[in-house]
Amino acid sequence: TAGCEPHNVSIVEDAAEALGADYRGRPVGGFGRCGAFSFNGNKIITTSGGGMLVSHDRELIDRARFLSTQARDPGPHHEHSVVGYNYRLSNILAGVGRGQLRHLNERVEARRRNFDTYVELLGALPGVEFMPEADYGRSNRWLSCLTIDPAAFGSDREQVRVALEAKNIEARPLWMPMHMQPVFRGRPVVGGDVAEDLFDRGLCLPSGSALTRPQLERIASIVASCHRP
Repeated sequence: TAGCEPHNVSIVEDAAEALGADYRGRPVGGFGRCGAFSFNGNKIITTSGGGMLVSHDRELIDRARFLSTQARDPGPHHEHSVVGYNYRLSNILAGVGRGQLRHLNERVEARRRNFDTYVELLGALPGVEFMPEADYGRSNRWLSCLTIDPAAFGSDREQVRVALEAKNIEARPLWMPMHMQPVFRGRPVVGGDVAEDLFDRGLCLPSGSALTRPQLERIASIVASCHRP
């Protein structure tokens, strides 16, 4: 924020998956003028879709509420001075989300336990690496992800994913970089080597808050069975 304030530049944080994470002792999503979180079905807290906008700026929040509820002007009939949207959650789904917020810390701890268990069971295998945690932050470990070096492990990411799928266990590659998406084909690209490498070698393991130790051990055993010395 220090670099933006002298230039009157507002920070809008895309904290979609970062709910419950900290950076230098402060909650991620709370640094900028506003922050946005996702409550999609696979997030730590879910309302089946939608999300949450947070801000200390009351004027901005009021404006966001106005625009997200069709931007209807005051009056007995429907009249609009600006184009609005229908981005609101239903009251029922909002209640579901608020109820889960009370258990956010528990869910973050469950996700972190998942990650630690995977590291314990798989971290010593050749060619397997997990994302480290910086000493200035605390991850929510929303997803437990690893990278696989095929030359050292003996199988590539896709072979491991298919082995899990054969046992009815869902795992996914890391996200495809935007410049590789068909919709952006042919667009100018700057950099991208790191993102491409992570997409090629990265795998997201099952990470749900309700996973048990035996379930994690079963997942890890299938991954380990793909190791070819």
